[in-house]
Amino acid sequence: MYYTNKQLEIMEFLQQFRRHRQLSPTLEEMAENFHVSRVTIHEHIKELARKGALQSVPYKARSIEVLDPQFVDEPVRSKEQESDLQRVPVEILGRIAAGEPIEAVEAPERVDLADLLPMGRDHYALRVRGTSMIDEGIHDGDMVLVERREVADDGELVVAILEKEGIEGATLKKFFHHSGEGGKKQFRLQPANQEMEPIIVDQLEIRGIVVGVVRRYPRWAE
Repeated sequence: MYYTNKQLEIMEFLQQFRRHRQLSPTLEEMAENFHVSRVTIHEHIKELARKGALQSVPYKARSIEVLDPQFVDEPVRSKEQESDLQRVPVEILGRIAAGEPIEAVEAPERVDLADLLPMGRDHYALRVRGTSMIDEGIHDGDMVLVERREVADDGELVVAILEKEGIEGATLKKFFHHSGEGGKKQFRLQPANQEMEPIIVDQLEIRGIVVGVVRRYPRWAE
């Protein structure tokens, strides 16, 4: 894999940091090390992610994961750890605003959960908070499984990042392209709750598409 000089320095820094601290650095720590702004480091990380050299998990601190094998130190693993590596868990990365429960399964059957739940690097999970997606059967406390994607088609349920009054926020809504005044191109984030109004924005960032919902029962056992 080809790296610019600066990208190579960043990859080596990530390797050394994880080797000594056993965790990933924050963007602030990286910016301080290289004497640049957090925004500059963020752009470098995005470009390295495009190359497949690393990935950064949304909504999670110290989430940079190095993927290029030449910059990954292989730890010595126990038999128990080797067994765990055969499993591919999906991570719960945070909380997201949304709604009501999906319908319960009335005719249970024996299935392999691995066939139902998407797993691996291309998916993550978010714990739902709120009632904005009530009519989609997504309840407060449910967990949504999300496929990492940066684009969406109209009608897809997305994890969207937007800025409102200068504050970055994440929300779970149905995505639509929207034509504003004078034909201005905008985006509409539509809740599935008759008591809530849609959100119309000029810009947003899509972090993924919802592909599944998980519920634990009984609710009071949480």
